[in-house]
Amino acid sequence: MAEELTVSSHIKHHLQNLAFGRKHEEIEPGVWEPTGQWGFALSSGEASQMGFWSIHVDTMFMSIMLGTLMMWYFRSVAKKASAGVPTAMQNFAEWIIEFVDTTVRGSFSGGKTTFVAPLALTIFVWVFLMNLMDLVPVDIFPQIAAHTGSFLFGVDPHDVYFKIVPTTDINAPLGMAITVLLLIIFFSIKIKGLGGFFGELAFQPFGKKMLPFNFALEVVTLLAKPFSLAMRLFGNLYAGEMIFILIAIMYSAGMVIGSLGALLQVGWAIFHILIITLQAFIFMVLTVVYLDMAHQEHH
Repeated sequence: MAEELTVSSHIKHHLQNLAFGRKHEEIEPGVWEPTGQWGFALSSGEASQMGFWSIHVDTMFMSIMLGTLMMWYFRSVAKKASAGVPTAMQNFAEWIIEFVDTTVRGSFSGGKTTFVAPLALTIFVWVFLMNLMDLVPVDIFPQIAAHTGSFLFGVDPHDVYFKIVPTTDINAPLGMAITVLLLIIFFSIKIKGLGGFFGELAFQPFGKKMLPFNFALEVVTLLAKPFSLAMRLFGNLYAGEMIFILIAIMYSAGMVIGSLGALLQVGWAIFHILIITLQAFIFMVLTVVYLDMAHQEHH
C-alpha cells in the first residue's frame, strides 16, 4: 500500500504545475480560506484553490524561453545568410521555411500569404519546440527546480513543482487556440464586413427561415474549431508525458524491470518524435485552413 501511495504521489507531483497566485489555507479538511497573501502553491490542493487567476510559472517560463530561442535562431541565420555556400544552420532554416511555405500555398487560397506564412512558421516551430521538451527525461528539470527552491528559498524539495512541457498544460494550447479564433473572426469581418460575418452565422446553411437554428449551429461550429485544436494537442502530449512517467517508475522496480523500462523508454521516445512533429504540423495546417475559410465568401 505504501508503494502504491509513493507511485501515486510521484505521478501527481510530475503532473502538477508550478502555480503562483493568491494563497489559501486549509482551516479544516476540505475547507480552504484565502489569506490575502500571494505566492507559490506548495501543494496540489493549494494550487487548485488558487483558481482561474493563478499563473502557471513553469508553462510561461518554458514557452517564452523556447519562443525566444526560436526567434534568436532565425534572426541569427537571417543576419549571417549569404548567397555563397550556406552553413548547416542556414540550410536547416531554409528547409523549414520552404516546407512551411509549400504547405501554406497548398492550403491557403484566400490571397497573399504575407501574414499567414510567417504565422504558420511561428506556430510550427514553436509548438514543435514545446512538444520536444517531452523527450527530456522526466526527473531532470523537476529535480533541478526542487534543489534550487530548497537552496535559495529554504522550501521543502517535495513542495516544488516544475513541468517543462508547456503543451501538457491545457492553458497553453487553449491560449494559442483562442488567438486563432480571434484571427478567424478578425479576417472574417475584414473580408466580408461585419454584416457579412453575422449574415453567415444567421443565414447559413439553411436560409433565413431557420435563423435561430443556423445561428446556434454556426456559433458551435466556430467555437469548436479552436477547442478541437487545443484538445487534440493537449491530449496527445499529456498522454505521451504520462507514458514517460510510468516508464520512469519502472527503474525503481529492480534490475530486470528497470532494463525493460530502458528499452521501452528508447522505443517510446523514437515513436514519440513522430507524434510531437505530427501534432505541430496538424496545429499549423488546421490554423491555415481555418484562416482560408475565413477569407472565403459563402453564398
